[in-house]
Amino acid sequence: MAMRTQPTALGWLDIGVTETPDWDRPQIRRLARHLGYRLEWAPEVLTIPLVDVVREADVDALIIPRPEHLDPLMLNALLSLVDVECVLPRMSFARWALAQQGRRK
Repeated sequence: MAMRTQPTALGWLDIGVTETPDWDRPQIRRLARHLGYRLEWAPEVLTIPLVDVVREADVDALIIPRPEHLDPLMLNALLSLVDVECVLPRMSFARWALAQQGRRK
């Protein structure tokens, strides 16, 4: 695995949820640029669970257009791997692993 010089994010939108993919994609790109991430895209049609796509991509964050693109169980699973950024409403969720490090003694 090559060392990255810039944080990387995976952009993803659930095609079954989005009504405006042509609007969502540029919004994800814009947020990634604003936050300083190099953006990669998840496949539109997943053949494996999203959490496995994220794990294989080895990224720092997942960027979604709106909360409806993740159910609570998937969000919980993802937070063990990456930060999750949401375009609208603008929300950030920090990964659990980083939050737990400060609690270890």
